Amino acid sequence: MKKILGITFLVILAAAFTGCTGKKKAAGSGNPEVDKLLTQYFPNQMKDGAVKVAVVRNLNAGDHTQQFLDGCVSEGKAMGFIVDTFVTNGDNAKCQETLAQVIQKDYDGIILSHGEAGYTYDALKPGVDKGMKVVTFDSVPYLNGDPNGTILTGVTSTAQEDFKLAELSLSSIVENFPAGKQPIKVVRAWMGPGVPPLDRRQSIYDKFVKEGKITEVQLVGPVDSSNPRGGTQDSFAAVLPKFKPGDVDAIWGSYDELAKGCLQALDDAGRKDIKLMSIDISNDDINLMLSHPDVWVSTAAVDPKLIGIADMRLLAAKFAGEPTPDTYNLDAQAVKTSQLNSSINMTNIADVVPGWGQEKGVWDGFQWMTELKAAVKK
Repeated sequence: MKKILGITFLVILAAAFTGCTGKKKAAGSGNPEVDKLLTQYFPNQMKDGAVKVAVVRNLNAGDHTQQFLDGCVSEGKAMGFIVDTFVTNGDNAKCQETLAQVIQKDYDGIILSHGEAGYTYDALKPGVDKGMKVVTFDSVPYLNGDPNGTILTGVTSTAQEDFKLAELSLSSIVENFPAGKQPIKVVRAWMGPGVPPLDRRQSIYDKFVKEGKITEVQLVGPVDSSNPRGGTQDSFAAVLPKFKPGDVDAIWGSYDELAKGCLQALDDAGRKDIKLMSIDISNDDINLMLSHPDVWVSTAAVDPKLIGIADMRLLAAKFAGEPTPDTYNLDAQAVKTSQLNSSINMTNIADVVPGWGQEKGVWDGFQWMTELKAAVKK
């Protein structure tokens, strides 16, 4: 990997999936048709000869992260962009440092995933002021981190349909027990407040509690957000012995890494009497769901690769001067363990989950995008 001027060694280590950066010709450069289209549609970004995008992902470098990055990179390259990726492993200080360094470089746009509300506005504002285009995922740039406050102008904040994700996963809990058992005794695996997607999901959880469908018997979660799985495992393992079979009906994993921590604690204790319903999915999740079908009953999720694709398309639309919304949500779907089998993974899950990962119609209705992709593909 070529050394990136101006970026500290620490940040380089954190950029687990980072490609080479700096002054390069755009993908397809040397093809007159590609060069002509890039310059025609993105004249400001092409002043230095290339359209360059930095993707900063503030989550651990698992396969869910890899799929999100694959979506960003593949879609960006399909339009002739240079795309560099940086993974900061849930370390908020490192995320802010990386954003500051990226903004100092010659990138034209930023895609930020999972920046926390408390700093996202301040971290991105210098880039916006500089003229960079910005799209975020699960990172809402509220002024002073206030969800009722001002959102940074010009930024599109994307998200999964978090309310629907929570509705689907919590409904799965309710549906797996007889109506006469309500309120169902639930352990909530959660972290926050200040994590926008989990805060949104929490609002639906609160509704289910208020309606008397569930009752919380324990809250578990990590002390350190950079280690959600291990921290939640430790948290749940510490309290699990006090719950006898029948004291807890189900675990609500508001985020799959938290769910996996709970599953490991159950496995270590030899417990199979508690059901697990979660949010998000990955190859690792699928394998664990299949190996623990009596415990991990279901999840609710959005295709992570499609999220990356959608974010890159939105950023390209901003480069092209197209009107873009302040927010954009991707539809969620329920996935039951009973739908899965050993041949299913994240590349073919659409075979058993209808509508999964359908790219058509997701911010792709632009003639210039079609022309660019056709030219780059030649």
